[in-house]
Amino acid sequence: MINIFEAITKRLIDAWRTEEPSGRGYKYRCQCGRPVFFRNSLCLGCKTPLGYHPEVAQVCAIQPGPKKGTWIMHGQNKKKAPLWRRCENFDSPAGCNWLVSADEEETLCLSCRLNQTIPNLDDPDNCRWWRLIENAKRLLVAQLLNLGLPLKSKVSEDPENGVMFDFMRSPEKGPRVLTGHANGLITLNVEEADDSKREKMRHELHEPYRTLLGHFRHEIGHYYWDRLVAGTPWHEKFRDLFGDERQDYAAALKRNYEQGPPPDWADRHITSYAAVHPWEDWAECWAHYLHVVDSLDTALGFGLRGEDVEAAVEPFTVDDLYDPTVPDANHVILLVNSWVQLTMVLNELARSMGQQDFYPFVMSRQVLRKLHFIQLIVKETRGGYSIM
Repeated sequence: MINIFEAITKRLIDAWRTEEPSGRGYKYRCQCGRPVFFRNSLCLGCKTPLGYHPEVAQVCAIQPGPKKGTWIMHGQNKKKAPLWRRCENFDSPAGCNWLVSADEEETLCLSCRLNQTIPNLDDPDNCRWWRLIENAKRLLVAQLLNLGLPLKSKVSEDPENGVMFDFMRSPEKGPRVLTGHANGLITLNVEEADDSKREKMRHELHEPYRTLLGHFRHEIGHYYWDRLVAGTPWHEKFRDLFGDERQDYAAALKRNYEQGPPPDWADRHITSYAAVHPWEDWAECWAHYLHVVDSLDTALGFGLRGEDVEAAVEPFTVDDLYDPTVPDANHVILLVNSWVQLTMVLNELARSMGQQDFYPFVMSRQVLRKLHFIQLIVKETRGGYSIM
């Protein structure tokens, strides 16, 4: 499987700075040629069933297999093709469209098997919220798999080093469920899926951005700090760049809520919350790294090119990277500068619709160093060097 880094790089080299159209158009297409999307389980044009194939990272057209409840890729020979089943949660409120190999005993897909606790589905609100939560989680899991990062279920596959999710709702009389991470367990308050409640929290906490996907990307960042940084040769380098995580975390939170972030936080951090503690700085940068990689890959998947964007920006240079000597430093800078140009235009489009900025962030040079540091760790985890 081509890694997401190589795929983005190749498309940039081939199309981003040329005058020829990319010819890609849409990221996924049905067998009939119509565009389909990540969440789809049915082509609305030709009514062909669809399923997400995690091994090839594609939404694929499928057809019934030789055995009841099995599927094969559309157009394949029923006698020779590998057999698939739909995830057990396909008919649940989660509406999961992922496929599971028919050879596996596991009935849940790679994303759904990460769940330890789901909300009480006797409540209609919980059903609606859980569907929104799972939609966001599947986006996260698909990206992590594409990046080649370790991702096993703590529930059923790797109790020691895996990850799992608790989706819980606060009781009427409390205590309130807090979203967070602890030793591979990510807890999410399902009320975050309620747009009005989440927006109220965003306003009260003075956050420019608060989404379900953002929560997932932030909390999984804490998990990967434990897996990829703590106790490794990267640990001291982390402290040099992000700060010493041994400082009192509770005291740092208390100071932030009482005094607010330091006035110069934007020079060193992607968000004000990142200034609270090195752990939060890492998690915010990790989430931002995933935002940038996925959003730019999507833009390229729809054929957007550099010539489509007219925005004058002060470009970053290779000297702004954590390690400017890496072999493809120039490609990293090409991607980052393209991202900055693209988000400027997208922000203007959002303002034209009376919406909040699509990208309410300013990427400083210090933040770019941190993002590049994260990419180097991802690269090492994959076993080879790639670019962002």
